[in-house]
Amino acid sequence: MDLKQLRYFCTIAEEGQVTRAAKKLHMAQPPLSYQLKSLEEELGVLLMERNGKKMELTEAGTILYERANSLLLQMEAAVSEVKEAGEGLSGLLSIGCVKTGFSYIPERIRFFREQYPNVSFRLHEGDSYRLAEDVRNRSIELALVRLPLDLNDFDCLPLSKDPFAAIVPEHLEMNSTIDMADLSELPLMLLHRVSGIGLFELVVNAFQKHGLKPAIVCQCPDAAMLMALVREGVGVAILPESTLRSFPNSGLKAVPIRNSELLSDCALIWLKDRYLSKKAVRFRETFLGEGGN
Repeated sequence: MDLKQLRYFCTIAEEGQVTRAAKKLHMAQPPLSYQLKSLEEELGVLLMERNGKKMELTEAGTILYERANSLLLQMEAAVSEVKEAGEGLSGLLSIGCVKTGFSYIPERIRFFREQYPNVSFRLHEGDSYRLAEDVRNRSIELALVRLPLDLNDFDCLPLSKDPFAAIVPEHLEMNSTIDMADLSELPLMLLHRVSGIGLFELVVNAFQKHGLKPAIVCQCPDAAMLMALVREGVGVAILPESTLRSFPNSGLKAVPIRNSELLSDCALIWLKDRYLSKKAVRFRETFLGEGGN
């Protein structure tokens, strides 16, 4: 058994088909099938079995996949660390960001590239739950997320707190602020995570503390979609106030909410106890000093 065989095996497991795995590995199908069979013969167990057109892991295969995947990630990290030890900063840095926190990103990327012009970026967008999953599976190294979020697997750099606001069309005439009672009588639209507890629950709980039941007409994991609905007059969105800074010329305005302690916490997260590239460490440093209480 060698690392190449383990990489082949993991790719088949992830793709679910030898044909797709061979295409991803840029090799022919017969030698890939042979490598899988050789690995099974060496270990004396069946690692995968066919279910229709899909290859599925057996119990033994699942154990090997988890161990092999961890080993391959450690090897990739070791190779990167060794290479970086003797090189300047260069290459690709993959990071993630929720749309409501994107205002943190553009200036930092511009500043970073002025210092390290040989580094390019790959940006991932999604809600906080999805971005946390991307960090876990090493698709990205850093993610800017909205709390609350299960942080057991992560190290975290808290950023400044962000008050919520009512997002309404720019032309709409209304008072300079609005209170929770008046908001509860309007058709409201809230962010809702793909999975887990997030801003939706935070907002609903705030209304409940005031003895109010909000009239929620739409919930959605995408802030840009909610703001498009606001422009069409569907309702009022309740979002972190800084969201509008991520969408200039949006035709919307943020109205502060009175008698409310609704605050959203932003944080930069990365995988705990795992190697972080020099590029990611340097980019993380651009956030130092942003924390707030």
